[in-house]
Amino acid sequence: MKKKILSLVGMTLGLSLSLSACSTTTPATTAAGTKTTTTAGATVPVGEPKDGGTLTVALTASPKNLDPVTYTGTYESQIIQNVGDTLVAYSMDLSKIVPAIASSWTVSSDAKAYTFKLRQDVYFHPGTYQNGRQMKAEDVKYSLERSAQKSAMKRLDMITSVEVVNDFEIIVHLPEPSAVFLTALTNSGNIIVPKEEVEGWGDAFGNHLIGTGPFMMKDFKLDQATTLVRNEKYWAAKPHLDSVIFKVITDMNQNANALRTGEIDFASNLTGESVKLIRDDQSIKLLEMPGLHFAYIYFNMVKGPTADIKVREALIRALDTKELVKGVYQYGEAQPASLPLPPGSWGYDKTLEADVPTYDPAAAKELLAEAGFPNGFKTKLYISNTPARVRMATIVQQYWKMNLNIDVEIMTSEWGTFSEIASKNNADIFAMSWTWYPDPYFFLNKIFHSTAIGSLGNGQGFNDPEVDRLLNEALVITDQAARAKLYSQAVKAIIAKRPGVFYSNENVTWGVSPKVQDLVQRADGSIFLVNEEVNVWIAE
Repeated sequence: MKKKILSLVGMTLGLSLSLSACSTTTPATTAAGTKTTTTAGATVPVGEPKDGGTLTVALTASPKNLDPVTYTGTYESQIIQNVGDTLVAYSMDLSKIVPAIASSWTVSSDAKAYTFKLRQDVYFHPGTYQNGRQMKAEDVKYSLERSAQKSAMKRLDMITSVEVVNDFEIIVHLPEPSAVFLTALTNSGNIIVPKEEVEGWGDAFGNHLIGTGPFMMKDFKLDQATTLVRNEKYWAAKPHLDSVIFKVITDMNQNANALRTGEIDFASNLTGESVKLIRDDQSIKLLEMPGLHFAYIYFNMVKGPTADIKVREALIRALDTKELVKGVYQYGEAQPASLPLPPGSWGYDKTLEADVPTYDPAAAKELLAEAGFPNGFKTKLYISNTPARVRMATIVQQYWKMNLNIDVEIMTSEWGTFSEIASKNNADIFAMSWTWYPDPYFFLNKIFHSTAIGSLGNGQGFNDPEVDRLLNEALVITDQAARAKLYSQAVKAIIAKRPGVFYSNENVTWGVSPKVQDLVQRADGSIFLVNEEVNVWIAE
């Protein structure tokens, strides 16, 4: 049966579905041309940093809108976080929260008020409606409250108001203690923006993004490229790079070839044959590390056949996820998964893997018959147009047809259209991936809490009072061990509802020209080109 599936998919995709896995320790090349071994992390600086040059970065999907409160994908965030700054930030190794626009902060005894002192050397980029003025407390109040009220991803739903003490001090008020408030502030959806520009541009603000970050947006062309130029007045450091171009190249092999020919300097989110092409090329550096990530197939919980838990379990049992991962990630770009948390999260409980239904076609067929669909049914699987998702959908389509006689129509679209359909509960089944910070909140609350219904995370309508209770309790205590125990209970309850198939933990895989220096890879996949820890430069 497995051989039949792989054969069918191989013919459909024209690919060799190799079942071999690759080590994450791979050959790489430094700027000096010396062969090294890299398991993850960073390019190795060679020589003294120099100013000048343009860094061209390939994105595998097109950013739709760069307004911090409306963006939904990592493709947008890679640009936003290099144009704007947040109050606080994660250190590059994701081990701690560090100052950014806020130079320091204190917390009230009841943990419901955070007082932030702001830097006084932060300036907005010059725009159409203001001329590069100094950033002040009113701007922070406006930006954070705007995010709390309008964020498509509910990124600051834990705050009630922001109080201005003076030009460089604010107090953020929370209705109850929040163990994740500071972490939430680090998200690029919470960068500080000027009110004049937001109101002046209206719905078009995302196409003319203004922030305080190391680079200023010069040009945004939908589906093509975004050009950024150096901000000479950046508070953290003067950027070495003259400019950065984020170029949309959706085809992975084209990505790899563009890197090899010098058309681009940096390719992110690599999968498939492109990984092998770069791994085998002595002139290019391949950076790989386990990501804080899982890919999943999510079932509509409120309407259609998948509203029935027996149907959902049948679909899970009819799919061999280990073979699926071997077919989708032919060059070791991911590991099989089973839980809705990545192993890199401190809340991951390996013992819960045993609770996930295993591959059992016979049991799957029985469940489907009990649910009233002995002859299968027709459904639609919505995905974005990335190669890994297309490969996944094709394999899933074959498994469900063979084992359950379910006819799956694959609905492929660009990210903006896909995210709109998925977030509004308009998909029978949809598939995507999720990556964020090590704290389980950013996975579990954003995907399974009832307050997230209507956002991209909970577009399937997952709603369970017990899960809500556990997640709420975990949010208001600060002891990590106690929180981990609650999250373990929540994951157990989530799995019992059979909401989807959590099939892979993808690596963060980048291809980098050896002339790119001081680039640091993070487990969350975020690209930061300049901050107080890094300042990327080009070596000739």
